[in-house]
Amino acid sequence: MATNIKRLSRLMKISWDIQRSKNKTRSKALQAAWAIFSNEDITVYYLVTKLNHHRPVKEKAINQMALFNNQ
Repeated sequence: MATNIKRLSRLMKISWDIQRSKNKTRSKALQAAWAIFSNEDITVYYLVTKLNHHRPVKEKAINQMALFNNQ
């Protein structure tokens, strides 16, 4: 139960940040946060390749990336 509460609080924090910065409604911000949260591996990979100027990323580095601790 404690991990479920942590996940929900992280989700809510992300949605509040999206709502404030993008001037979105509460439901749209929550949908965007859920998309980021549920597809974390794709989101992190996209951000790393973008910040790495689309150069290849080593496979070893890809396995070490995570947005949240999965405990």
